[in-house]
Formats: sequence, structure tokens, C-alpha cells
Amino acid sequence: MVLSPVIGKLLHKRVVLASASPRRREILSQAGLRFEVVPSRFKEKLDKAAFPTPYAYAIETAKQKALEVASRMHQKDLRAPDVVIGADTIVTIGGLILEKPADKQDAYRMLSRLNGKEHSVFTGVAIIHCCSEDGQLDTDVCEFHEETTVKFSELSEDLLWEYIDSGEPMDKAGGYGIQALGGMLVECVHGDFLNVVGFPLNHFCKKLVELYCPPRREDVQRVKHESIPPVDTFEIASDAAQGDEGCGPSRAGVDGHTGQAPAGPQGPDTNGLVENPPPFPSDLLDLIDGFKASKALFTACKLKVFDVLKEEGPLKAVDVARKINASVCGTGRLLDVCVALGLLEKTDTGKGTCEPCGAPYPQNPRVAPQPVRRLPWAPVCVSSNPVLFQSRDRRLRFMRAMHGLAQLTARQVATAFDLSRFTSACDLGGCTGALARELAREYPRLKVTVFDLPEVIEHVSSFHPEGRQPERLRFVPGDFFKDDLPDAQLYVLSRILHDWADDRVHELLSRVSRSCKPGGGLLVVETALDERRAARASLPAALNALVRAQGRERSLAEYRSLLGQHGFWDVQVAQAGDRLDVVLGTRASSAP
Repeated sequence: MVLSPVIGKLLHKRVVLASASPRRREILSQAGLRFEVVPSRFKEKLDKAAFPTPYAYAIETAKQKALEVASRMHQKDLRAPDVVIGADTIVTIGGLILEKPADKQDAYRMLSRLNGKEHSVFTGVAIIHCCSEDGQLDTDVCEFHEETTVKFSELSEDLLWEYIDSGEPMDKAGGYGIQALGGMLVECVHGDFLNVVGFPLNHFCKKLVELYCPPRREDVQRVKHESIPPVDTFEIASDAAQGDEGCGPSRAGVDGHTGQAPAGPQGPDTNGLVENPPPFPSDLLDLIDGFKASKALFTACKLKVFDVLKEEGPLKAVDVARKINASVCGTGRLLDVCVALGLLEKTDTGKGTCEPCGAPYPQNPRVAPQPVRRLPWAPVCVSSNPVLFQSRDRRLRFMRAMHGLAQLTARQVATAFDLSRFTSACDLGGCTGALARELAREYPRLKVTVFDLPEVIEHVSSFHPEGRQPERLRFVPGDFFKDDLPDAQLYVLSRILHDWADDRVHELLSRVSRSCKPGGGLLVVETALDERRAARASLPAALNALVRAQGRERSLAEYRSLLGQHGFWDVQVAQAGDRLDVVLGTRASSAP
């Protein structure tokens, strides 16, 4: 059973474990779950005789623990966490429930009762989904239990007291810890070992599958529920910014747009996706850009960029780099950000090229007349940076960010041109397939292939529940610089070319040109530098360039020229919102 796609469903949510148990914390942490620990203050004094079974008592205790934490956090922060997990483990023998011993004598009575006999370990688990409606806490409870049978060996009195004197039994249900010294008391175990430790991880993951990976639409039998909607109505979870908070395990929309009517045709095959996505969060993205801009400004102050230019007048970027002891490429990009912020001006007396990445940089920036105060410094990556895919965590963080951004603009990109003449498309470097899914949604005849690295494709299921996978969408692992490209009438390069230096861009476009048949198309999506935009409007592109190890932003004229050089003519340009440009070229009968 592959757990990471299941646990991945909770990675973008605020998850709280309502337990101080170090064993539960360790089990969930090792499974890859990210969570906070807020021990419950619920007094475990429920009347055991009031419950028909021992596990019913454990489930109710777990639920009350979780609900207490959810209520307390909601009252404190006026916002509850997304998910609260509660658990309670008990040991039973002969219908008697054994919890944690009160003292050594109580521990001895428990262990003597278990000595040489078989007993059951029950863990009740409650998964509480929380949301706030008009200041009121609303909860959705999912609960289950797991049973494991354990048999003790015949143990001597001396051995029992030696174990009790070790102190280990005092905070363990039934008076023993199977994962430590208590394991010496156990002869055999039937069932989930981790359940005896304190948390049934396997059952927990299966329950997440039920909650977050609903069955295919055709397999769902519509059943009326009093509180929980049918699983096929759950919307796909998103890492993108949300306009509102919903309840239940899945609540985010799949894309965003500015409210304009889509340009492309929209068929009936919507695959159950959201019809009314939230508005495009321009203000939120501006705030994010503002944060990044502040880091760039602090860095420029720390490196004394403004002091150098004020004292020595207009300088080339290479001279500024030498004086502040920084890379030429990184310095040029930092100066571009300062120009976009209106802090510097530059003259176009020449262009230089950075050797490491082939990117041009301004050579003659000069100080704007406004004085610049020295501000506290915070670090920012100015030039080269190691590849993001060195670790699994970094890879997933990057994919979540790309997935969220792609969802925000997918509708606008897919409808920037009428693409209904194409019946097959290949999204090169399409990551989680957010744009590909929107293309398939907008054009019922279009079959879309997402072509990306194997280490990316293996995580795709974390972003798209199996039950929501369109039949006309497939994922193919491969490297677009090394492997044969899948056959398609339309190739898509969305936010890909700016990551690469000119030589690599030409190599990639040459491969696309060879694969694309005459009459086929190439759709390029980028944030282009263009005279239509004021300097301030180029700030997002400049900020993005600042944290890239290679590549550069290009103008619309450069993209037109690149497509023309590789056999794509009748190049058209459209805008997708105020941040993206979409360029569509048609493959000529032969390259020039």
C-alpha cells in the first residue's frame, strides 16, 4: 500500500494531533504527516458500563478528546484547524477495560491478569474536519477502531516486578509498552502491531482513502446522508489561495479566473469539476510579490548597492558586481528588481551576457533621485541555486506551488485561443496536470498527455483523487531533453522556457518542431517582457528571475522570433489575465 499519496491529502491542511503520546507522534511523523500537537484536556471519566462494547468506549473517548481541542482552538483563535485527530487505546481482557495504571500496585494487578493469557488491544480514532461558519464551529466526525490480539508468556513474579520498577508501565494502557521493554513479555501478536503501540496507521490511511479518494463516478451509488454529501460531490483540494472556507475533507476549487467569459468552447464533459471557480486573487499575489520585493530591497541595502552607485555614479552591472563581491548574473537580476521597483533607472547603452546562464543583464543602471534608507537585511538567493529536486520534500513543495498557480490561471490559458481544431495535445513539463485537465474540460474532443519527469509523475495522484481522473487525460514519464516526445497535434510549454538559457531553449524547440506535424501547433505560456507594460508591471518577472539558477524572461518579440526560427508561423499573441501571455504558433510544412 503506497501511503505517501494518501498522507499527501493532508499536507496542505492545518492538522492537529489531540494527544501528548510520543508514540502516536512518532508513528504519524514517520508516515510523513505534518501536524501540530495540542494535548487534549478532556477528562477521561466516561462511564464504561454505559457502552455496549469496549471499542465503543475507546471511540467516544477519542472523539471527545478531538472535539475539546477543536473547540478550544476555535475559541482562542476564532478559527479552528482543518483537521483534528483524536485517539484512545485500551487493553481488554474478559470484558474488563484496562487503561493506564494509577500506581505500581495497580500495574501489578493489570500485568498479573494478562500473564500467560491472550487479550485485545483496541484503539478508537476520531478524525474531525472543522470549519467556521459565521463565527460558529462546525464539525464533521469520522470515527473507527482497530483490534489487535496479544498473548503474554508465563512470567515470574520477579520478572513482573522488575519490569514495573523500570517505570515503563506507568503511562501505558494495560501497563506495558510493546515497542520497548514490554516487548519481552509478549509471546505473539495477531493484527496491527502499531495499533498496540498506540495508533493504527494502516487503518488510518485506508480511512483517508475513503475520505479523499472517492470511487469513480460510475461506481458511486447515490445514498442520502444526513450530514455528509455523497463522495462524488467533493471538490479537489487545492494549495492555491482560497476565497472562502468550506467544510469537510475536500473543499477547494480547481482553478480561478477574473470573471470574464471563457473564449473557448465548453462541452458537456466537465468531469464533475467546479463550474464557478473563485475570483482570481490578484491582491493576494500582489502581497506575495511585495514580500519578495522587500527581501530584494533588504539585500540590496545589505550589499550597499545604493551606496556604491551614489558614490561612483552610473556603473555597468559587471562593475557593481565586482564592488559588492557578488556574481554578475545575480547582481544584474537584483538591479532589474530595483529598476522595476522604481529605485534605480537604467540606460540602454549596451547589453551583456552572464556566462553561467546566458542571460542578459543591464549594464548602465543609475540611482533614482529618491534617497534610499538602509533597512534591516533578510537573506535572499541572488544568483545560482541548487536544483529544487534534490529532496522529496523540496520536490513536493515545488509541485504544490506550481499546482496552485496553474489552477489559478488554467481557465484563462485554456480559453485564450480557440483550440477546438486540435484533437490531441501534449503538455511538456505539465507537472500535476492542472492545465491539462482544464484543456480536457474545455474541449471535449481533445485528448491530453502530460509529459514530465518520473519523479514528478509518481506524486501526481496526491493532487488528483483517482475518482476524478478524466478519461482523456494521461500521464507519461520522461525527459523532454532526452526522450522521444509523445505524438500530439498541439504541444504546450507553460512556464517552461523562462527556466532555460538560450541554447537549451533552442534545443527544446528543435525537438518540438521535429515532433510536430505540419498544421500542428505550439502553445507557449510565459510572463513576457514587453513595451506594453510599465516598469512596475515587470516586477513579478524580475522577482522570479532573482531566485532562478538559470534562464531568463524574454519579450514577446523574442518569443515570436524563437517560434519562427523553429518552423512555427502565423504566430498569435493573447493575454491570460494581467500576468501571463499566451503565444500560439502553427507548424509550417517545413522549417526555414
